[in-house]
Amino acid sequence: MRQILFQIPLDRPWNLGPFGQVPGFGFGLVLLLWIAVGIWSMVWHYRAAGGKWKLADHGSSIATWLVVAAFIAFGAPKLGEYMRANWPGPFQTGVPIFGYGLMLFIGFSVAVALAARRAEREGLSSDVIWDLATWLFIPGILGARLFYLIQYGDKVFEGVPPAQWPIAALNFSQGGIVLYGALLGGAAGYFTFCYVRRLRPLGLADIIVPSVFVGIGFGRIGCFLNGCCYGRITTLPWGVRFPKDGVPFVGLVEKHLIQATDACTPPLHPTQIYSSIDGFMIAFITAWYFWHRRRNGEVLAVALVIYPVTRFCIELLRADEVGKFGTTLTISQWISIALFLINIAFMIYLSRRPAVREPIVMPPVDSATLTTRMASATR
Repeated sequence: MRQILFQIPLDRPWNLGPFGQVPGFGFGLVLLLWIAVGIWSMVWHYRAAGGKWKLADHGSSIATWLVVAAFIAFGAPKLGEYMRANWPGPFQTGVPIFGYGLMLFIGFSVAVALAARRAEREGLSSDVIWDLATWLFIPGILGARLFYLIQYGDKVFEGVPPAQWPIAALNFSQGGIVLYGALLGGAAGYFTFCYVRRLRPLGLADIIVPSVFVGIGFGRIGCFLNGCCYGRITTLPWGVRFPKDGVPFVGLVEKHLIQATDACTPPLHPTQIYSSIDGFMIAFITAWYFWHRRRNGEVLAVALVIYPVTRFCIELLRADEVGKFGTTLTISQWISIALFLINIAFMIYLSRRPAVREPIVMPPVDSATLTTRMASATR
């Protein structure tokens, strides 16, 4: 568990180990690298233009470069001084890089890049995937947080004055998102995007499903670094002890499984790593099957066969959730059961469709067809 991987000082030299103390922001290493980037960009554009590069054609880019350079040289050190004097906790010594957020960023970037590559091989512009990423990310985060508040709202708002509830609801510093909520929220954005862009949802789903599980794989590594989604006590040799005051430690104290005076948790199942391996495994299987699918939607069906089963089993080893609806099954296990049953009906539906992969982009509706449809609807 390591919630903060490292910090980037803004107003102090960087400790680079054997290289000693090196100036970072200000007139230091960052500015030197930024100058190198500027020179490389100018050379690249000059060659791309066949030696006909003109300063007037790149005025906005140069202005942006100069603004960033000014911030690196003068603004960042001033911001660092302000943070040291006024901001709380880890922000006083620099900009903290949180493990959870970094893994989400890496997972999101890699997932979108891989999906864009698959899309191009299918004759679909990669721009469609990058546009879709926004439609998935924002509703996904909102759905994940809302789902968490539904499950754990009593803890989130405990002792918080009503006037500060909005702040508490948006406080992600301790994690606080649920994967199934992200999938449900993302699904809403997904179908809206397909409707607006006239894309076949099943065909596009086959492209992005492997990438969704790549994102899950990296995201669960972030859970491990953050300490959330922890497992039960185990005697297995790969059990992980989490430090005092971490998320697992506090959770086990609340459940009266350990004492507040203990130095750390007992060995716990690294269920975050189990989930990460599961995500990467499903990503590999669905990416392979993508090239062997016979009809749109089959890759999605494969994922919905495997993931509910593996998620249900991993939930058996987790210790951070309690049973719902008067049973020992967690809310995620109930959703897994529902998804599995829905997928059986979905697979029956797919089996009755022709074994043909339809184009992902739907043809435009001409005025004559639209008039015919409207006339039929009014009969």
